[in-house]
Amino acid sequence: MGEQKCFLSLIIPVFNEEEVLDTSFGRMNAAMESMGNEYEIIYIDDGSKDRTLERLERLARKSDRVRVLSFSRNFGHQLAVTAGMDAARGDALIIIDVDLQDPPELIPRMVELWRQGHDIVYGKRLARQGETAFKKFTAHCYYRVLTRLSAYPIPLDTGDFRLVSRRVADCFLSMREHNRFLRGMSAWMGYDAVPVEYVRDQRAAGTTKYTLKKMLKLAFDGIAGFSATPLTLAWWLGLGLLGLCGLALLALIITVCITPISGWWFAYVGLVGVGALILTAQGIQGAYLARAMDEVRGRPLYIVAKKLGFEETEKTDA
Repeated sequence: MGEQKCFLSLIIPVFNEEEVLDTSFGRMNAAMESMGNEYEIIYIDDGSKDRTLERLERLARKSDRVRVLSFSRNFGHQLAVTAGMDAARGDALIIIDVDLQDPPELIPRMVELWRQGHDIVYGKRLARQGETAFKKFTAHCYYRVLTRLSAYPIPLDTGDFRLVSRRVADCFLSMREHNRFLRGMSAWMGYDAVPVEYVRDQRAAGTTKYTLKKMLKLAFDGIAGFSATPLTLAWWLGLGLLGLCGLALLALIITVCITPISGWWFAYVGLVGVGALILTAQGIQGAYLARAMDEVRGRPLYIVAKKLGFEETEKTDA
């Protein structure tokens, strides 16, 4: 890549983050400015209900580097990042959360590795500070289960904090699926990727906006989007339940030889086995069918209600 000047885009999704915006902008702007390149900072307001948009408007007036997209409602973190990528003009795009858990000071190192020829530079967490034991345990288990299930190697203990080259970003944007899992899509592409290791800090201010429901949805998007294992799981689960029902039936036969019992017990065992098998298979198939319906509808991924710092002719929703 050489040391020639380049244009960089920093993409920051935000949702109800009024407490941390000013502190976050100071550190992120300093990190971008330290490299001596032209750059833009794109904030995507994901339908915030507090004063986040008001503060973003103030930042946009304060700095001509700041560009803002504001959604009409909450569309979710992955689609907010996608909107930022759609609008970004950079030769390289850096994705980071606003809460400062991922240190902006690593951005120059990421750019340096990109200049060396790596298409993807991702943050790899060595430890997670300020998070509950439950969050750490579930995250640890999830990444390892996902790696086992996925047909494509997804690096352990990584998030969306990463740098991607322009050709990788263009590849991302050619895939318009609604249920997006960006780190899985990144692994699927197969481009050269290298980690930058760090200890994840606790939030600089405020509380996490990633509820358990949102985390579960992201987890399922990761598994369902990059593994067909859940579909075949119904088969194996069905075999297991049939095996258990067979054992229960054998136990009933042996019991009958010793002492009389009601014949209804045989019916109960059979009904439980068949019902469990059907419900399991239908649940898994229904989840995949719902994803297919999202794609067939052909609705836009997001709707931009307001934009700041963009030319009026630019397209900001897709």
